[in-house]
Amino acid sequence: MRKLIRHESPAGRRVNVVGAWAPFAPDGPRLVFETRRSDEGKYDAAAHLQFVERKVAELPEELPQGYCRSRPCVIVLDNYAVHHAQLVKDRIVALKAAGVSFFFIPPYSPELNLIEPIWRQVKHQDIPRRSHLSLEELQPAVVTALDRRSQVCQSTNHLDLSA
Repeated sequence: MRKLIRHESPAGRRVNVVGAWAPFAPDGPRLVFETRRSDEGKYDAAAHLQFVERKVAELPEELPQGYCRSRPCVIVLDNYAVHHAQLVKDRIVALKAAGVSFFFIPPYSPELNLIEPIWRQVKHQDIPRRSHLSLEELQPAVVTALDRRSQVCQSTNHLDLSA
């Protein structure tokens, strides 16, 4: 007699994460992130701008005429296609006027992006269980790991995040 084991293919079961790491923020190190399940739609240019403007730069919903942040905000980006989308390019002048600018690292240079060690820690250390049966299980595991890593990042004054 054959035993049958229920198996659901993990294909298409994905949680994408976007994040920003500000190790030298005036109020101390800060990690902000957002997760999106594959069934919630793609992370596109509009979602990217929403994340940058609201969560990272903390700009008001409607930018008043002549608004500028009290401190400049430089956002380091890799060469993900969304970062170079036309919608993003169209907002660069307005963001610059508000005190927010982008700096693109060279292609294939993840070592220049300070958030990469954080992603490595979360992916390989902070999520102990590597297999989840559903997106409904996976997303909370990712969020919990990121919340814990965010607390570690905020409590440390240096870039050693191996805790």
